[in-house]
Amino acid sequence: MSSFTANSTKPSGGNPLASDGFGKGRPGDHSGAVPTQSDQRKIRALVVDDSVVIRRLVADTLSADPHIDVVGVAANGRIALSKIPQVQPHVVILDIEMPEMDGLETLREIRAHFPSVKVIMFSTLTERGAQATLDALSLGASDYATKASNTGSIGASTRALQEELIPKVKALFAVVQAAPVQISPIRRDVASSMLAPPRGRLQKPELVVIGVSTGGPNALGELVPMIPENFPLPILIVQHMPPMFTRLLADRLHALTPLTVKEAEHGDVVQNSGIWIAPGNFHMRVSRRDGKFLLSLDQGEMENSCRPAVDVLFRSADECCGGAVIAVVLTGMGQDGLRGATQLKASGARVLAQDEASSVVWGMPGYVAKAGIADRILPLPRIMPAVLELLESR
Repeated sequence: MSSFTANSTKPSGGNPLASDGFGKGRPGDHSGAVPTQSDQRKIRALVVDDSVVIRRLVADTLSADPHIDVVGVAANGRIALSKIPQVQPHVVILDIEMPEMDGLETLREIRAHFPSVKVIMFSTLTERGAQATLDALSLGASDYATKASNTGSIGASTRALQEELIPKVKALFAVVQAAPVQISPIRRDVASSMLAPPRGRLQKPELVVIGVSTGGPNALGELVPMIPENFPLPILIVQHMPPMFTRLLADRLHALTPLTVKEAEHGDVVQNSGIWIAPGNFHMRVSRRDGKFLLSLDQGEMENSCRPAVDVLFRSADECCGGAVIAVVLTGMGQDGLRGATQLKASGARVLAQDEASSVVWGMPGYVAKAGIADRILPLPRIMPAVLELLESR
């Protein structure tokens, strides 16, 4: 079983998304040339897949976006590695199962020789594909996108790529951010200061809720082992992932800690010193009955284009616990969690957000930080110590 590790190729000082622009690197130099929103040049993508149909479909779909330029294609990892110095991509879309050199072996070589090149794994929605994807994330892949076992209709496949892959490519380079959610004046007034305590008496925490997306498996792999065995509160997590992926993620995290980590099931009774992860394609809500926390799952409408959605969990935590909650928003694209965190903050809950430098994508925590509702904005290694400090201070 592969362990989760932080991406060792990431620069230690500052956010790589804020590095120099496209045109500031020397030819063949991948040490810092990444795009920014103000640059006129496009994100340069290399598509690697052994299927000629998939290569063409992905390349054509990416090329149709005005911010992306497909600078090359390759049928396997060996060809891809030979092309990277020639075409100088900013991102590689990398299939996992290929002849001669598969995606994982190719990823290892990319990380070793072209450390600043982003890699998005392209995997099937199968258990084998999910396992390999989690392995790839632990090896330093930036993100992943799923593809069907067969291509189906060209139109449906194109739409799926437009809805999932293209936003993930752009998010890695902070291109075309979504418009921020408008927060009501009352809630903005309540959350006007990142460091000011909420109004009223601070409540003793009863629950920890965590929202995370892009970069989440590695972030959780670093955070979970830091939780002490006698941690006094239940922890509920929404990680944006498809079905099966969340179960395998829970299994891997369970191996890293003496705590019980499991994919949530409908009707689970939540207990202290345990971690529950929302299953893919199901919203997770928490409620209180007879003094016990209960979990419920449903397939209601997506929120923020997500199911599970962080906002759904956070909102339910506010309904049953109000200010007796510690909410944590970690790395991820989009703004899921902003509304829920705002609602929790208004009730007196504490809100922690991961900082930009340690986030793979500073979307979700960035929106929370910029809205002024984060009590503290911290690098990932400081998140769990801050949670423990809040418990001791209450």
